[in-house]
Amino acid sequence: MSHSLKRQVLSAFKKLHRTRQYVFHGDDRALLAGRDKINESFQKNRNETNEAEIKKMIKLAVEVDYELRTNVIQAKRREDNVYELRITPETTRLDNVVFNPDAVIDAPRKGRGDKSTGCCGGSAMAALQAEIDARNK
Repeated sequence: MSHSLKRQVLSAFKKLHRTRQYVFHGDDRALLAGRDKINESFQKNRNETNEAEIKKMIKLAVEVDYELRTNVIQAKRREDNVYELRITPETTRLDNVVFNPDAVIDAPRKGRGDKSTGCCGGSAMAALQAEIDARNK
């Protein structure tokens, strides 16, 4: 394995651990589980020599890091049974659409023809059957 690839692996390893510490700050159980999982995954693949496979694993580590930073939110239950969320600046935020209980939802439009007779309401099958009958006479 080349020296630059080794540096990339070490960099990905360190970055995942920093992200773990940032995302799960204050949650000892999650911090330990994350540490164990990261260490186990890197240890399991320690003897990999195929550079293409190593690059795939580095890419996966970068993608996992991104997912952790942008999609994991810590929630802590307070004494009054309300959850307090820890949302970081990197957390992905989507538009929140207010539910309208008075909305009228139209029924799906019916397709043309009877689906049980094939496409086009069965007209193609009827024409084919008529041609077959005409030839058999």
